[in-house]
Amino acid sequence: MGRGRAKAKQTKVARDLKYDSHEIDLKKLADELHGEGERNSSFDDDDPFAEGNYISRA
Repeated sequence: MGRGRAKAKQTKVARDLKYDSHEIDLKKLADELHGEGERNSSFDDDDPFAEGNYISRA
């Protein structure tokens, strides 16, 4: 009981994914799959506990 709204939303999302046209950059996708393209090394910069980013308390 109470699953009707959730199921309707899932059906709507699935239908949108199936029938809507999505713009896909195939070159960017191929580069990402083959490990080429720009490397984003900012992940460690965002983490204050990553190696080298530790700031000791005074």
